[in-house]
Parts: sequence; structure tokens; C-alpha cells
Amino acid sequence: MTHAADPGAERRAQWYAVGASFFGWTFDAFDFFVLTFMLTDVAAAFGETRLTLTWTLTATLAMRPIGALIFGVMADRVGRRMSMTINIVFYALMSALSGLAPSFGWFLVLRGLFGIGMGGQWGIGASLVLESVPATWRGVLSGLLHQGYSLGNLLAALAFLVLYPALRASDPLNAWRYMFFLGGLPAVLSVVVLLKVKESDAWQEHRTDWGTYVRSMPAAWKRFLYLVLLLTAMGFISHGTQDLYPTFLQQGRHFTSSQVALTTMLSMVGAIIGGLVIGRASDWYGRRRAMVGGAIGALLVIPLWVLAPSSTLIVIGGFLMQFFVQGAWGVIPAHMNELSPANLRGFLPGFAYQLGMLCAGVVPPLEAMLGEHFSYASAMGGFAAFALIVGCVVIGFGPEAHGVSFRKAPAPPTAT
Repeated sequence: MTHAADPGAERRAQWYAVGASFFGWTFDAFDFFVLTFMLTDVAAAFGETRLTLTWTLTATLAMRPIGALIFGVMADRVGRRMSMTINIVFYALMSALSGLAPSFGWFLVLRGLFGIGMGGQWGIGASLVLESVPATWRGVLSGLLHQGYSLGNLLAALAFLVLYPALRASDPLNAWRYMFFLGGLPAVLSVVVLLKVKESDAWQEHRTDWGTYVRSMPAAWKRFLYLVLLLTAMGFISHGTQDLYPTFLQQGRHFTSSQVALTTMLSMVGAIIGGLVIGRASDWYGRRRAMVGGAIGALLVIPLWVLAPSSTLIVIGGFLMQFFVQGAWGVIPAHMNELSPANLRGFLPGFAYQLGMLCAGVVPPLEAMLGEHFSYASAMGGFAAFALIVGCVVIGFGPEAHGVSFRKAPAPPTAT
């Protein structure tokens, strides 16, 4: 019996696609964020400053567009499933090798190579999931998919809280290396992808020859430029409120390492809830309204987020900030895929996403420099307010294609 004739099989195929994409993005984010907790220790191991180490975060972001280009075109030409399998193996290997870097130069190179793998994962996963599920559930599943990023941050904080102290006690000079070795574990996920994930029917319908594929790109340039602008604004919002927040808590509020980890974990719980809530709201009220609403909510909680007088209120502010910021971000996969041409859906959203992240790659060192000259509270609060206001303008005046069909013909009905 085919998937189309078996609603149960169709539903299982959809959930395998969601699960593989979600956890692929989760492991990507874990590896990226675990470094933000260990910046001081890794800097000391290589004899560098914390500010210098922030450029490794920028290197990862800078290489992500290359990964989006390579793996995005691969996803459009050979399919989502095989491309995702190759991508997961590659980024898992680069993550594990980061823990073996003998010098800062090698570490910087390996973090850049990891960025290539990280850059490919988002576009493939988003197109696979959103082409596989009913249009009426795109928003909430878009929110779930994106919050794999938040779960990765949460798991990084948990590992830093529970595992890292034990590693430092047994091997203080090399404890950080073992954390990167954990990044090799996601390679196991590639087996699940290869054996269980069903190729997207929408991809099958819109496959073209290579010449037609290349010739279709120039016609989409205006939409592509808008998506890059949108993702740049969203990248400034996200990285401006996440990457150096642990440093702010340590340097500005004198939180202990365990308090930083617990605060980050709680904020990521807020992010996951926000992604589902605001993602679902976008199914009902439209993508732009939901995203602007999330950005306005984040703008209103800035004083609580960095200026609150007590630690308890700071923690609440962190929870609410990520609820709104990552809630707005959760709409992005659905919004971008709906705005992209069908035969370019593996490449164009992911490439635009990663170019936006490249532009946002200046945020960690910029905030670090501002924080050293003023205070982390002033630097992060002012920067976040500016980014959120710009984001509201870019989102509010942009296009929308809420609920557009991804199929040439109506998809066969599935059981509810």
C-alpha cells in the first residue's frame, strides 16, 4: 500500500520528517551554543582573549552561506533525504574534530568548516517538513522546527551545568574538548534519516532539469533580496539577545556558572513555548501579524530583561524575552518557504537565511566591544531595542503568502 492510500503511513512519514529535521537543527545549535558558555576557558587554553574567541562564532556564521548554497542546491537536485544525511555526517565530524584542534588557528578553521554543515541543515529541514505537512499546520510545526535551535541551546546549558564541572575537575585543561566530542553523536541520526524519512512529494513534482533550474534563479532576485534583509534584521534580534547573554549574567550581574546555565535553560523553555504559541497564531492571523506582535512584546520586556533590580526579575525577563524573540523566529521557516519559488525551495530560503546570519555575525564582537567600554546591560538593551524596531518595519512592510499551496495538484486527503 502506498503512503497516499494509507493515512497512517502518511502521518508517520510526516512525523519522521519533523523529527529528523528538528533534531538535526537541535544538535547543530548545541554545538554552536556550547562554545558561548566556554569562551573564557577556550580562550585561556589557546592563550587568547575572550574578545578574540568571539570571532570563532563569527567564523561559523560567516561560512554558513556556503553550506546553504552547497546543500541547498543538492537538496533541489537530488532530494531532501540524501542531502540531509550527508549534511548531518559532515557537521558531526567537524564538531568532533574541533575538540582535537592543536592551536587557535586550527580551531578557527574547524569552526568555519562546522559552519558549512550548520548552514546546510536549516534549509533542507525546513523545506522537507513544510512540504510534508498540511498547510493548516505549517505555522505551529514551523515554530516547533525552529525551536530545535532553542532546545540545542538548552541542552548546551544543561551539559555545561551538569557535565562540564565534572570534566573540569578531572582534566581542567582539556575539559572543553570533551564537550565538542559530544557533537559527533548526531551522525547516528543520519541512519534514521536514510531509512525512515520519505522524500517530499512536492519536490518530486517540481523537479526540473539543470538548465531550467539555473535559468529560474534571476527571476527571483527581488524576493531573494527581501528575504536576506528580513533575515538580517531577525539575526540581529536573535544573536543580539542570546549570544553574549551568559557573559552579561556573569560580568554584569555576577551570576555563578550554575546560575547562568539555569537562567539560560529557563529562557530556552520560554523560547520553545513561544515558538509553538506564536507559530500557531500565525496560522490563524497571518505570518506578519504574528511576527510583529512577537517583536513588540520583546521590545516591551527589555527593561525587565537587563535592568531589573533583582535576580528573580532578571530570570523572568530572560524567559519572556526569548518567548517573544524566538516566538517570532518560529514563524520564519513557514514564512520564507511560502515566499519562495517551488523549484528553488531547498536552496533559496536557506541561502537567504544564512546570508542574513552572515550579516548578523558582527553582533557578538560588536556587543563585546560595547560591553567592555560601557556595560553589558546598556550595550545589549540599546542594541536589542534598535534591532527590534527595525525588525518590525522590515516585517510589517514586506510580502506574505500565507497558506499558499506547495503542490501542483491538491494533495490527497489525510485523516484528522
